[in-house]
Amino acid sequence: MARAGLWAALTLLALPVLAGLAGVIGPAFGYLPALGGVAWSLEPWRGVLGWPGLGAAVRLSVVTGLLATGISLALTLLIVAAWQGTRSFLWITRTLAPLLSLPHAAAAFGLAFLIAPSGWIARGLSPWATGWERPPDLLIVNDPWGLALVAGLVVKEVPFLLLMVLAALPQSDSLRAQLVARSLGYGRVMGWMKAVAPRVYVQIRLPVYAVLAYSMSVVDVALILGPTRPKVLAVQILEWMTHPDLSMRFQAAAAALLQLGLVVAVLVLWRLGESALARRGAVWAAGGARGVGADAVLRPLGAGAALGIGLAVGLGLAGLLLWSFAGLWQFPAALPESLSLRIWSGQMGALQRRLWDSALIALGATGIALALCIAALQAGARGRSAGLIYLPLIVPQIAFLPGLATFALVLGVDGTRWAVMGAHLVFVLPYVFLALADPWRAWDSRAGLVAAGLGAGPARVLWAVRLPMLARALCVAFAVGFATSVAQYLPTLLIGAGRVSTVTTEAVALAASGNRRLIGVWAVVQMALPMAVFVLALLLPAWLFRHRQGMRIG
Repeated sequence: MARAGLWAALTLLALPVLAGLAGVIGPAFGYLPALGGVAWSLEPWRGVLGWPGLGAAVRLSVVTGLLATGISLALTLLIVAAWQGTRSFLWITRTLAPLLSLPHAAAAFGLAFLIAPSGWIARGLSPWATGWERPPDLLIVNDPWGLALVAGLVVKEVPFLLLMVLAALPQSDSLRAQLVARSLGYGRVMGWMKAVAPRVYVQIRLPVYAVLAYSMSVVDVALILGPTRPKVLAVQILEWMTHPDLSMRFQAAAAALLQLGLVVAVLVLWRLGESALARRGAVWAAGGARGVGADAVLRPLGAGAALGIGLAVGLGLAGLLLWSFAGLWQFPAALPESLSLRIWSGQMGALQRRLWDSALIALGATGIALALCIAALQAGARGRSAGLIYLPLIVPQIAFLPGLATFALVLGVDGTRWAVMGAHLVFVLPYVFLALADPWRAWDSRAGLVAAGLGAGPARVLWAVRLPMLARALCVAFAVGFATSVAQYLPTLLIGAGRVSTVTTEAVALAASGNRRLIGVWAVVQMALPMAVFVLALLLPAWLFRHRQGMRIG
């Protein structure tokens, strides 16, 4: 059964991606009989290549993706290099870890409310420092260079990469390597970068690729923070895909293949850059520079980066919450003149429906994903089979979901909760596996040997010993999967066909409205739903093991 579960998990990861890509290739070359395309043609490609904004959209996608990935990776490595092994590092990891439960769209909304010309930063500096009596005419959010988009991606990707680095550290023998480097006179940061970073990066290479692919093709964050004239390529593909003129789907399919080719090309470029950097890095490491004096600058910089990310997200979310209750709030007042439940009461009916749909889809997708991950890990998934877990994360959503939506349309299952749940499962499964894999493999197998010595079979060892002992890890993995499902925008929009909506699709749809109070209500609910599940995931094991001292942490 475990082996069957492993193959079921791998099939659920690979088949939708491959089917989606197959469903894009035909329309990209004019063949889709359901929409009247009965002959192969290059007309869709002529439409894409003739779009005036193509060059700028491609440039924005590549530049913002590379910048967001490079900055996120650099900050993550700096934070770990500067503070690993200290009490401050424990505080940093505990502070940033909860940000994993925060949907990208909610973090983007919070950042937008913080850095906008009428946001809290401008209000806090006005008028005493800036002289502004009204919001300045500055294009900060949706800036044409995509800097706000990069910032929004960085505040979410740093916690993810930090989690991946933390999982890789025990396998790199980092503490002893760092101690040896420091005993040879190296500074903390320089010693870590020379002795530990190369080992760590080899293990987190696939997560870095996933971050790069996501950053180049993200849709929901780009709709909130990204440029509008022109848009990034992924947003333009979505616009063509959802155009009332169904013939635009041919052009959307061609652009989706272009997006896939673009991501593959940049990943190849990144890989070549890794090889070049490895050669230069070997020379640099052998150069003997100790970098002791650099710690005085780099360690505060790492702490400042972690603090800045935490404050940006925290203040942004506080701003969302305050705006959802705000009455009159004129610039440059730091706080609203009054608070009201008017917006909440007006949205209560719609909130209840969307919350139900979001929770039902997330519970179903996460429950199935958790069962499949347990089976896959029990069967010993590792190596190439475990690497396949990253396939839905590395292949851009916008590249294969249009094809998957076409298949759902032909099969008549589009616009159903079950179809949306299946689409969410494709993306929930990798995150649940990543959250559960390390605790599963770190489990002390001696407990299983004792149980087997007392006559328990493999199934009973699993159900009566291993799973209860891993209850905390199982709850956290479930919470990660639930948060991943709640955050899914593009699968819900395309597979749901407008008939299935969640709190995320509703919140992102309000991005263009400019109604901060309404956006605040939906963004707060989108944030609160996964956070509530995370709280339950922490409280449930504590309650279950309240009489078992050996099962407690700390």
